Amino acid sequence: MSQLEQFTEAIIKGYTFKGDSFRLGSAMLNGEVITDAKIEVPLRTLNRHGLISGATGTGKTKTLQVLAEALSDASVPVLLMDIKGDLSGIAAPSPGHPKIDERAALLGIEYTPSKYPVELLSLSEEQGARLRATVTEFGPVLLSKVLGLNSTQESILAMLFKYCDDNGLALLDLKDLQKTLQWAANDGKDKLKDEYGSISTASVGTIMRKVIELQQQGADQIFGEASFEVDDLMRVSDDGRGIVNILRVTDIQDKPKLFSTFMLQLLSELYATMPEEGDLDRPKLVMFIDEAHLIFDDANEVLVDQLETIVKLIRSKGVGVFFCTQNPTDVPAAVLSQLGMKVQHALRAFTANDRKAIKQTAQNYPLSDFYDTEEIITQMGIGEALVTLLDEKGRPTPLAAVMLCPPRSRMDVLDDKEINDLVRQSKLVDKYNKVIDRESAYEILSEKMESAKEEAPERKVRKEKEEDSMIEKLGKNTVVKSVLRTAGNIIVRSLLGSLGVSTTTRRRKKNYF
Repeated sequence: MSQLEQFTEAIIKGYTFKGDSFRLGSAMLNGEVITDAKIEVPLRTLNRHGLISGATGTGKTKTLQVLAEALSDASVPVLLMDIKGDLSGIAAPSPGHPKIDERAALLGIEYTPSKYPVELLSLSEEQGARLRATVTEFGPVLLSKVLGLNSTQESILAMLFKYCDDNGLALLDLKDLQKTLQWAANDGKDKLKDEYGSISTASVGTIMRKVIELQQQGADQIFGEASFEVDDLMRVSDDGRGIVNILRVTDIQDKPKLFSTFMLQLLSELYATMPEEGDLDRPKLVMFIDEAHLIFDDANEVLVDQLETIVKLIRSKGVGVFFCTQNPTDVPAAVLSQLGMKVQHALRAFTANDRKAIKQTAQNYPLSDFYDTEEIITQMGIGEALVTLLDEKGRPTPLAAVMLCPPRSRMDVLDDKEINDLVRQSKLVDKYNKVIDRESAYEILSEKMESAKEEAPERKVRKEKEEDSMIEKLGKNTVVKSVLRTAGNIIVRSLLGSLGVSTTTRRRKKNYF
């Protein structure tokens, strides 16, 4: 049997599955596309997460687009984090191109341009349905991890959450939390001490500074009402295709802490609200995080640990998470080890560090009898990638250099008119873009603190009057008068004595002689 026959047999055996799957492309050997060596992706293993990596311009975003289209066709909703702003084109059909036709012929597929059902979402003033969550929904534990608090500060934050919960003070946005911290450090300190225990003013001040630091990243935009319901991410269109939710975050590229905070909250909310599902025939939701290094750039160790834990556990809820980044080393090793599917586009070796990264990347893939992995990573063209994934039994499939299928939607952004049309048709925009500012901790505590300021002068006058009245009563008391007179005499004698003046009167006898 020739090498080509051995290769084709190995690929067909490794990428044939019993359940539903979709076509990702065809394997290549020695630079030639082997049409019969089809690379299929089983739907049931996509909740095992994945990684799409490669140098700029090698086709990572288009691979992400192909996967999102295939999932939508399989009635699986998708959430795309659009950092660069180039994913909105999935809402429009591809205009076609001779190179697309050429690739389709090489792969032996029928190419039909298609648009997909899209919902635009936003964390800021970008057009689309606003995603928010209240401070209460974050909770003291998650918020402490986001702020990087120590155990003492975390316990104080938990105490304040408990107080607000017991007293009907809604913590909706960051100004509610700030006002609560301000109240706790001043007027409320004694009340908290009596009911919950004493707190350190210095620790409260530290928490306040960390909240302000988070605000500098623009966190006010993601805290508040109306809270986004995760069920709205898992909708299916009237024609049975999964909705592709595109979260437009082009304006927070320079705010990594805001991005990681939102991602952690969203994953936590999905994990908390979705029921255990076990192994499903297909996932209930798949998230693609483009430019994933932004999540980890400004994340502290505790935050990364929390992300790792959630990524490990959330697959049992039927949710898959795919990270898209330039180099696999951008993703912490603990998270990288949880990613079952890997799509590695070309890397470039311009420096010694680049060559070291390529060698390290090659070691993350299964050994192959047909490829020198370290070499082929630098030789692949645009739209080509090394692929390995998990089969139905959780075993890695053979490593394959793959020519990927082209996207059927537009590989470009929508213009302003097309975006406006999408927003006008959205049901979620009407639901989430109305400003809600109901009475919460900020208003209630502000009123208490203002009342305390107004009462302070009255209390002072009342106290002074009580003191004057007491002095008058004491002044009329004969016993007190006597005590004061005796004390006064003692003090005077002491002072005169210290000056050398005698206070004793002696009688002299008269001398008549």
